[in-house]
Amino acid sequence: MLRIKRSLLLFLVVTICNNVLFAQKEGTYTLESPNSEIVVDVNIGEDISWTVTNRSQKIIAPSRIAMTLENGEELGDSPEVRDSEKKEVNTTIDAINYKKDVIENYYNQLTLKFNQDYGLIFRAYNSGVAYRFTTNKNKEITIVSEEANFNFPEDHMIYIPYANDPANDVYQISFENLYQHIPLSEINKDTVAFAPVLVELPSGMKAAITEADLESYPGMFLKAGEKDFSLKGEFTGYPLEEEQGGHNGLQSFVTKRADYIAKTSGTRHFPWRVVIISNEDRELLNNDMVYILASAPRLDDTSWIEPGKVAWDWWNDWNISGVDFPAGINTETYKYYTDFAAENNIENILLDEGWAPRGEILNTIPEIDLDEIISYAEGKNVGVWLWSGYLPLAQNMDKALATYSEMGVKGLKVDFMNRDDQKMVDFYYNLSEKAAEHKLMLDFHGAYKPTGLQRTFPNVVNFEGVRGLENTKWSNTDFPLYDTQIPFIRMLAGPMDYTPGAMKNASKANFRAINSAPMSQGTRVHQLALYVLYEAPFNMLADNPTNYKKEPESTEFIASVPTTFDETIALDGKVGEYAAIARRKGDIWYVGAITNWNARDLEMDLSFLPEGEYEAVIFKDGINADREATDYKREVINVKSGDQLDVHLANGGGWAARIYPAQ
Repeated sequence: MLRIKRSLLLFLVVTICNNVLFAQKEGTYTLESPNSEIVVDVNIGEDISWTVTNRSQKIIAPSRIAMTLENGEELGDSPEVRDSEKKEVNTTIDAINYKKDVIENYYNQLTLKFNQDYGLIFRAYNSGVAYRFTTNKNKEITIVSEEANFNFPEDHMIYIPYANDPANDVYQISFENLYQHIPLSEINKDTVAFAPVLVELPSGMKAAITEADLESYPGMFLKAGEKDFSLKGEFTGYPLEEEQGGHNGLQSFVTKRADYIAKTSGTRHFPWRVVIISNEDRELLNNDMVYILASAPRLDDTSWIEPGKVAWDWWNDWNISGVDFPAGINTETYKYYTDFAAENNIENILLDEGWAPRGEILNTIPEIDLDEIISYAEGKNVGVWLWSGYLPLAQNMDKALATYSEMGVKGLKVDFMNRDDQKMVDFYYNLSEKAAEHKLMLDFHGAYKPTGLQRTFPNVVNFEGVRGLENTKWSNTDFPLYDTQIPFIRMLAGPMDYTPGAMKNASKANFRAINSAPMSQGTRVHQLALYVLYEAPFNMLADNPTNYKKEPESTEFIASVPTTFDETIALDGKVGEYAAIARRKGDIWYVGAITNWNARDLEMDLSFLPEGEYEAVIFKDGINADREATDYKREVINVKSGDQLDVHLANGGGWAARIYPAQ
């Protein structure tokens, strides 16, 4: 009898197919998505390989799957299937602090069990496929390597972010590099890339490769495979020796790695290898596979977790003005940030780097009276978050969590991990669990891409792993291009702390990277739209309160946009060109659209609105926004379901709206 654990599921339908087989050495097992468009074939011969097709178009050509243990045992070599089982699952998941409140969880699953006490689980969704290893051994095992191959039938174009210059340690990175748009055949064979990557396929299809439910195991990098037009997984060796270093000594650099990638329990499920498949680009803007594939929540009580926005100090270099005290990292400045937050319904303030002495976490600098700041903020119903470098927190985790929780701190922004080997992945889980015990939320910076940890531990409310707005302080990166790539690629993995909100906006010709007086590339409305477009349960206002006070219309719109939603609809988009999304919270809809440096006209279809009369507060690029990027126009109009609005996006432009029932 199949036993289903009841957790957050509203209903569950499971169909078990009578597919139990006698042990056999060869055979092909076929699994279809619920809509029958995606087909997975698992071939069992001298080894194990899989292929994937979508609408009869081959996506993944035969690709070998294997895992090698320390004793030379190779899971996947001369496999013998002991039994197999198919099932259909059609249920829903109640999401926590997500882009929708209920997620459809509809898939077909194939489980293969082999004679060497291991297995493989394959799933086929209407939006992609995934597989994972399982083992059932009665002792700890050492994983020497895993073979995860993704062979493509042709020389497709790929969006791929290389990890680092191959002359450096490619495995110690911030996971913020830009995408190269190149043929598979031109992938640099001397380095690795990090997931997600996105492959362009015929007929407008796309395939993104990433992973989910990464726990007590190294993250999967990708590199050129042995065959033409292929990618293969690359996994970091376990750290044996480390030394302190990096920015202000906050990082731990691996100086010696083991010849194995993980030591782990012999009875477990391993991370999912995921291929997300779309027929149109816009489908990538609203995909749930990584969240669905993650382990279920491990917290019984999540009522204390309060995602929201935060007035942030670091990007704007504490450059407030019009006050009678010296601006900087001091108590008076953070009271000013608190007043701004309270006046504009911003839920939190953040004390970023500098509030504690360099390399410490249990003390404050003389200019900071943390008790006074927290007490003042509590009196105004504003939460206080603290920034921490990785190493000081790792060395003082228990005491730091207990101390700051008792003081009334709401959460920690943790920075400069810059690795995803097994030891670092264990740190994420250990910190997440212990922080939850102290009712502390977490925002991971210097972080690898999300793999679903935010579902397992909902107190994790955001991740960086993205080249965010902070880079405009020192880089001439083409941000409007990057901004229109990441919602189709990086955001597939989960939320991203991009930190939008610049009030100083520049055209391509006028942009300058200025560290202490930063500006954004693209228009003002481009920045406003990012609050709707990008998933970020913990979302920062990057500019300083003085600038926001000078721009009350923009500030009011930013403050009005929730950070979690009840429903998300992907409206339109094309990778690297433009994107448009609608999200609902209660009966209010929020719409955001952005473009790259090319101006364009869109038709905004409001068919997603229920029947009724609505008012829409609209922000659109001003007539001169191509020259003066701060130029915008705000208007209030009446709309209804089915209306088609003509939308013009200036170079690097945007469009944003809040739509609510008419009174």
